[in-house]
Amino acid sequence: MPPRRRKQVSQTPGSDYEVVQEPVGAQPVEDDASTAETATTLKIPSTANGDHITQHEPPHRKHRKPLKQSRRLVFFLGALLGIFLAWYFAAAPEFSFDSFNDLNLDSFADFFEDMKGRLPYWILEEANDISQKEQTMLKTEPFAVGRAMYADGLRAKYPVVMVPGVISTGLESWCITDTDECPCEQYFRKRLWGSWNMLRAMLLDKTCWLKHIMLDPMTGLDPKGYKLRAAQGLEAADFFITGYWIWNKILENLAAIAYDPNMMHTAAYDWRLSYMDLERRDGYFSKLKTIIEENKNRLNEKTVLVSHSMGSQVIFYFFKWVEADGIGFGNGGKSWVNDHVHAFVDISGSSLGTPKSIVALLSGEMKDTVQLNPLAVYGLEKFFSRAERALLLRSFPGIASMLPKGGQNVWGSLLSAVDDAQDQAVSYGNFIQFRNTMSELSAKNLTVPESIEYLYTQAPEWFRDRVEENYSHGLARTRVEVVANEVDPRRWVNPLEVALPNAPDLRIFCLYGVGKSTERAYVYQEEKDKELVKLNVSIAAGGMDAPVIMGEGDGTVSLITHAICHRWRDKDSKFNPGGSKVTIVEMQHEPERFDVRGGPKTADHVDILGRAELNELVIKVAAGKGDEIEDRFVSKLKDYAARIDLGEN
Repeated sequence: MPPRRRKQVSQTPGSDYEVVQEPVGAQPVEDDASTAETATTLKIPSTANGDHITQHEPPHRKHRKPLKQSRRLVFFLGALLGIFLAWYFAAAPEFSFDSFNDLNLDSFADFFEDMKGRLPYWILEEANDISQKEQTMLKTEPFAVGRAMYADGLRAKYPVVMVPGVISTGLESWCITDTDECPCEQYFRKRLWGSWNMLRAMLLDKTCWLKHIMLDPMTGLDPKGYKLRAAQGLEAADFFITGYWIWNKILENLAAIAYDPNMMHTAAYDWRLSYMDLERRDGYFSKLKTIIEENKNRLNEKTVLVSHSMGSQVIFYFFKWVEADGIGFGNGGKSWVNDHVHAFVDISGSSLGTPKSIVALLSGEMKDTVQLNPLAVYGLEKFFSRAERALLLRSFPGIASMLPKGGQNVWGSLLSAVDDAQDQAVSYGNFIQFRNTMSELSAKNLTVPESIEYLYTQAPEWFRDRVEENYSHGLARTRVEVVANEVDPRRWVNPLEVALPNAPDLRIFCLYGVGKSTERAYVYQEEKDKELVKLNVSIAAGGMDAPVIMGEGDGTVSLITHAICHRWRDKDSKFNPGGSKVTIVEMQHEPERFDVRGGPKTADHVDILGRAELNELVIKVAAGKGDEIEDRFVSKLKDYAARIDLGEN
C-alpha cells in the first residue's frame, strides 16, 4: 500500500465522504431499445462480520484532468495572482524585493480569505463552478466512492444479495432444436434480452426473436420448442448492453471495501414470469432462501437485500413466501426474516405499482413513443407496431405485477387526488381522459382502478385470467382483512393487503429520486380505423393538448408509489406489525448537463444506481453503519401519504 495519501476533493452536498486520490496506477474494472423495420408482422389474436476476510487495499489510479479544464483553472488562478500583484505594488509606496522575504504561504492564504469579500461575484461563482466540476469528475471515477469509504475504515460486514428490476436481467436462449419458423441452435446461450445480440436479432430476425421472447398466453411459460432463462452471476445485471451499466457502479464500490463473489450475489430472475411461476418453473425463491441461510451458516451474519424497481416487489413477495407453510412454500416460520435478514434496501421501488404500466399494456405506448416525430413514429409502427408491443407485454405476467395498487384511495378519484397541485384544473385522478366521444369506448374519463377494468375489456380473456390468478390491486382497510390475506398468495405482492414480516430487528431503507417529471395521467382517443391499427384506443398524440400529463417522480415511477414507505412508519401500523425501523432518503434530481447518464447527482429511475450518494448509502448499510443514515425529505410526499385513507391503523 502506498506510504502516503493525498485528499483532493472536499465534501459535496448530500455526501458524507471525500474522494481519496492516490498516486498509484490501477486498472479500472434497472430499458427499452429503439429499433428499425423488417417486413415481418406478428399475428394478433382476438411479469461476516468482515473480520475474518482479508484483502489488501486496491491500488489507486491517478486522476488526470481534461486539458480544457486544466487550462481554465490555470487561467483563473493567474488572473487572481495578477490582481494580487497589482494591488500589492499599488499599495506599497516604496517597493523593494526585500519585502518578499516576509511573505509565506500563510500570508497568501490570509490574503485570499480577506479578498473573498472584495472580489466581484462572478469571479467567486467561477471558482465555485470549477471546484464543483472537479468534485463531479472524481465522483464518477470507477471505485471512487468505495475507496473513499475504505480509507475511512469501512469494510465488508454483511453479505449482500442484489435483486434487479424489471427487464434488467439478461435472458439467454437454451433452445437447441430448430423449427421450421426459427433456427434455434445459432442462438444457444446467446442473450436475446440485454445484449447486442438482442438488437441484432430484433433487426434481422424479428420473427425468431419474438418466438423466443414471447410467453405462451395460455400457460404463461415458454412456448413449446423454445427456452429462455435468466443469466446468472454478478454479470447477469451489471450491464444491459456493453457500455450501458446498471448495477456495475454498486459492484465496483462494494469491491472497493473488500467485497467479492463470496459475499455478494445477484439474484437474477426471469422478469417475464409471474411470481408464482418463478418458483414453480425455476425454484427461484427456494434458491434465494438457500443463499441467505448459507450466508448465515458460513459467515455468521444476516444478509442485506438490495433491490431496484420491480425487485422491491419480488423481495416483498419473498418475505411472505418464506414464512408460509405447505408444499411449494418456504416453511421458514414467522421469525425467519427477523433471524436471517439484517436490512432491506429499496432503491426506486415500485411497491404500489406505476401508472405507465396500464397504458403500456392497453395500447403499447408511453411518453417516449408518443413524443417521437411523425417520421419516427411511422418507422416504429412499421417495424414494431403499438398492437404488437401491447400483445408482447401482455404475454409477460411479470409486467402486470406493476399495475397500480390501492385504488382511488391512493391514486385519486375523478374529483381529486392527494398529489394534485393547488391550482390544478383537472385532477390526476382523471387517469385516462377522453376529449372526444365517438362511442361507448370513449364515453367517459376513467380513474386508475376503472382503467385497469377497461384494460381487461380491451385485452384477450387469457390476459385477465392470468392477472387475476396471480395478483390483487386492492386495499385491506382492517386488521382482520390483513391477517386473512396472509394465506392468499395473490395478495403477497401488494403491501396494502398484507403486512411486513413481524421482524423488529429488520431495518428498511427507502431510497428514491424526486424532481424529474413522470407520467401521471393520459389523454386518449378512440381510433377511427380500428382494423388498420388493430387497437380500439390510443394516446391522443398530435393534438393541441399534451397527451401525457406529467407529475412528480423519478422519470419512470410515480412519487406516490413510495407512499407505503411513509405509512410503514405510522405508529402501530397494521402493515408493520413488528415495528421495523424505516429510514427514508429522498434524492433531488440534479443531472450534469453534458453527462448522458446524469452524473453523480442524478436521481433518474435507472441512473440513480450510479449516483455517488446512493452508493455511499448502500455501502454504509452493508458495512454495518446503517444507523448513521438519517431521513431526508425533499418532496411533499410525506404530506401526500398522510392524506391517504387506509382505514383503521
